[in-house]
Amino acid sequence: MSDRQMRIGEVAERTGLSLRTIRHYEEVGLVVPSARSKGGFRLYTESDVDRLMVIRRMKPLDFSLEEMRDLLDITDRLADATAAGERARLRERLDSYREMADARCETLRARLAMAEEFAGTLRDRLREDARSGG
Repeated sequence: MSDRQMRIGEVAERTGLSLRTIRHYEEVGLVVPSARSKGGFRLYTESDVDRLMVIRRMKPLDFSLEEMRDLLDITDRLADATAAGERARLRERLDSYREMADARCETLRARLAMAEEFAGTLRDRLREDARSGG
């Protein structure tokens, strides 16, 4: 893991998130810049970028900010946990998020299939209209 520090613009480019979104995630406590430059610029590390990518991947699955915060807390604590009982509890909580993510992906797949079917219906109607000289 590199200790190289990046400004917010580079982080935005690497994550595909806007500067405003990154600042918002900072304001709500999901990610905290690792440091600030002498000029006051936010400085981020690879670890911060990884954290932002987790958040970015949770967003399309409609996880709330509180759920995002909880999941990030679980992963942070799991990385530092040494007691077997604590690790087991954290893994169980992490698994419940995996189950939620799987269920939400399935819902999105079903919605996408319906949307594609609808788009296909519209294409068919346009072709029929074109053939009938409309």
